[in-house]
Amino acid sequence: MQNDIENTATQHSAADSQTSIDPLERERFNRLAAMWWDETGPMWPLHRLNKFRTGIIVNQIHRQFGTDPLSEHPFTNLKLLDIGCGGGILSETMARFGADVHGVDISDKNIEIAVQHAAGQNLPVRYDVATAESLAAKGHQYDIVLNMEVVEHVADVALFMNACNAMVRDGGVQFVSTINRNPLAWFIAIFGAEMVLRWLPKGTHQYAKLVKPKELEALLGQGQLEVVARTGVKVNPFNRQISTSSSELVNYMLFTKKTAGD
Repeated sequence: MQNDIENTATQHSAADSQTSIDPLERERFNRLAAMWWDETGPMWPLHRLNKFRTGIIVNQIHRQFGTDPLSEHPFTNLKLLDIGCGGGILSETMARFGADVHGVDISDKNIEIAVQHAAGQNLPVRYDVATAESLAAKGHQYDIVLNMEVVEHVADVALFMNACNAMVRDGGVQFVSTINRNPLAWFIAIFGAEMVLRWLPKGTHQYAKLVKPKELEALLGQGQLEVVARTGVKVNPFNRQISTSSSELVNYMLFTKKTAGD
């Protein structure tokens, strides 16, 4: 039963026949790269979101892998992929829990920022410029895949999710966080957040790229990933606090587990 829960320095080869990259998205994130670690700048929503989602992710990892919540580094020996890692906000958080973190992004400038910041924090995070498809083609697999706020930016959701699913080992888990596709989601996440409140740069999200939960669940199912817990996410526009919600009409998170192969 599904339960409620509280998202290189190696360039992918030009020979890759398929890619989920949207060139316009890559250029936009390149322009924003230097702002990743400014908590009062355009990336403030991600910093606040990171603090919120860390608790959810950590609790679910403890539950799935039986790790010790009282340990200083409970995720030691767990291999973790942060796909679309940006400047490394979530990657660094997971590294502090002891996970073997591999952060990847299609923006070389994002990766440069992430590498520099992790070095300054003395955190052993491995970063690469890469696509999910290129990693999956090389057979990379992880205990944990963090797929947070990425699916709404790719050019081919099915191709992207197929690659992400393939990188979850049997018995491993994948977290996916994104925005629903419906008029209310457009009004709140695009019109409200980008055009009225200006919490995000205009053009951050495109309505046609948003993904409904049932669509995402179908793609996860094709990769033998079962949704075992889920939650909606809401933001208070007055105090900017983020919390869980029983409604998935706007933002939502899915926690999935990969069933063992035959």
